[in-house]
Amino acid sequence: MRVLVCSAVTLLAFATVCNAVCYFRGLVLTDIMNPPTGCLDEDGEMHEFRAEWVKNCYECVCFHRGMACCDMFPPAMLLSPDCETVIDRKTCTSKTVLKSDNTKECVDIFAV
Repeated sequence: MRVLVCSAVTLLAFATVCNAVCYFRGLVLTDIMNPPTGCLDEDGEMHEFRAEWVKNCYECVCFHRGMACCDMFPPAMLLSPDCETVIDRKTCTSKTVLKSDNTKECVDIFAV
């Protein structure tokens, strides 16, 4: 029970830090005599428990209960109606530009 509570708290902390769209994929136990030694990502790459990695602009962590991944780019919530966020998933970078001219950076009026 203690492990379950610790795993849940860790997952919630990870999701809060990310402040983004996250998902969790639990480990599948197929052979009780041969338990998993890590997490298998969507490309078939094995990651040891407690390993952290970035793939396709998702920050991922392998836990003993499964793999949690969060998008590095949270949904834009407080942009000016004239602005939009453009994300380059190849370089994991983003910029906020004017909708009318995406070559000009937008000064977000809601920025603190």
